[in-house]
Amino acid sequence: MLRALLSHDLPRSRLLALLLAACVAGLLLTPFLFPGIKALNVAAKILVFIVLVASYDLLLGYTGIVSFAHTMFFGIGAYGVAIASNQMGPGWPALAVGTGAALLASLLLSVLIGLFSLRVKAIFFAMITLAVASAFLGLASQLSEFTGGEDGLSFQVPELLQPGTEFLEEPCLGASIDGRFAAYYLLCACTVALTLLMLRIVNSPFGRVLQAIRENDFRAEAIGYRTVVYRVLATVLAALFATLAGAMLAVWLRYNGPDTSLSLELMLDVLLICVIGGMGSLYGAIVGSVLFMAAQAYLQDLMRLGAAAVEGVPVLAQLISPDRWLLWLGLLFVLAVYHFPAGIVGGLRLRAARQAIAALDKERT
Repeated sequence: MLRALLSHDLPRSRLLALLLAACVAGLLLTPFLFPGIKALNVAAKILVFIVLVASYDLLLGYTGIVSFAHTMFFGIGAYGVAIASNQMGPGWPALAVGTGAALLASLLLSVLIGLFSLRVKAIFFAMITLAVASAFLGLASQLSEFTGGEDGLSFQVPELLQPGTEFLEEPCLGASIDGRFAAYYLLCACTVALTLLMLRIVNSPFGRVLQAIRENDFRAEAIGYRTVVYRVLATVLAALFATLAGAMLAVWLRYNGPDTSLSLELMLDVLLICVIGGMGSLYGAIVGSVLFMAAQAYLQDLMRLGAAAVEGVPVLAQLISPDRWLLWLGLLFVLAVYHFPAGIVGGLRLRAARQAIAALDKERT
């Protein structure tokens, strides 16, 4: 049953399977294991980024398309929910209308980008998508009547998801059963459903064609596949999944602004997570998102503890200062890329394959 649920795309590495199981179990049990606002916010952001990075991997890892406009669709999803909830008031109809309108806008825009730009190769297409994303960021900042401008939009979610809603008066196993609890598990359900759907897509015949285009688009076209059509479809699918991730983020934060969902820094984070986790495998989105978000949230706190322990040591105290956490974060990711050039998932799978081949050779001899 698990094999069918994962679309027969198993981890193929015992260590990777344990790592994925630990990530999934930790995310599912976060409200009980780490009862705190910060831990819950970090876990919720990880869930959103799993969907966002996996959707980007449909482009970069499976089709070989480098796009810098992916967070634009992420922002469209977040703004769709924010604007609809702000105009219609809190309620499920507002969420449905906002998400539906955002999906429609992303569908039309992704088709236009695909049709006009996907015939342009490599860096030229990336520059076109960067220009479109920058124009959309400027548009969102200037249309303050609808988007709130630089200040963004704050809105209310349905009462069931509001933090003030309490389902139980007493905590259950250390977790407060309230609207925040319900919103978190709504994000969990959406992340699981969307990730499994993307797994089904990449392991279907359609996904195999995308991988063929990534490896050699000329040969794929020579055997009869219309590569432009498949590339446009991949762009559309990735855009729709990114839009849903943006809607998830807006529901959790109850706020959206240009820096929250449209910034270039966010696009760079997505690209970095995709590379670290491993391109061409949706499991890389899970591992990479957990490691990146956890390091981003807790590395400074760990360095603060380390700085207190070596206080008074001239050079070491300066190096471990919490103000230099970005330096150490960068070094950690440089080391990760150095030791896992194919990403963490790719590296673990390659290691397992080598061990299997070595064991087979040993049996033969």
